[in-house]
Parts: sequence; structure tokens; C-alpha cells
Amino acid sequence: MRNPSLLGAAAPFALTLAGCAATQPGGPIEDREAGVASGSECTAERTERFIGQTASSETGAAILAATNSRTLRWGPPDSMFTMDYRPDRVTVMYDAQSRITEIRCG
Repeated sequence: MRNPSLLGAAAPFALTLAGCAATQPGGPIEDREAGVASGSECTAERTERFIGQTASSETGAAILAATNSRTLRWGPPDSMFTMDYRPDRVTVMYDAQSRITEIRCG
């Protein structure tokens, strides 16, 4: 038998948890994966031209192509990241004005 008073008491907690479950975008665009061959390794040598540009879907796609990366991870200001190294991933850091400040592999 269900106890209606317990269900009513749990409702605020359920709503709070539902709000936490909503996903927030990681940056100007969602992190993404490119359609490059498996085993591709990121190379960041040709990325200087992107520093100072606005972080966007188009810029992200161009960085994926330029670095030969499979995965792009956006790095918003004041964010923490996992330290796992992935040779096929490029991480693009940007500032509060959505200007790209750093591009690194891993």
C-alpha cells in the first residue's frame, strides 16, 4: 500500500534532481566527433591561426580538420577537466568573450 504523505514529501526532491539532470552545453557548441579514420592522432602544429578567433561550430570543425583529431573538447573559462590522455582528441580553451586562447592535443 502506498503512503500518499510520503509521495508528497518526496516531490520537491524529485524536482530538484530533475533540474540537475538537465545537460548544459560545454561551450559555444557541443563537443563533437569527426568522421576521421580510427587511430588518428591529434597534431597541433598548424593551429596558431585559430588563436584569437571566436569559438563556434565552424571554427571547431576547422580545428578538427587541421589537427587530424577525432574528438573536439571545448574548454570554457574556469572549468576543470579530466586528466585522461586521448591521442585522438583536441581541447580548445576559450575566454569569457568566446575567444580561443589555447589549443592542445590530448
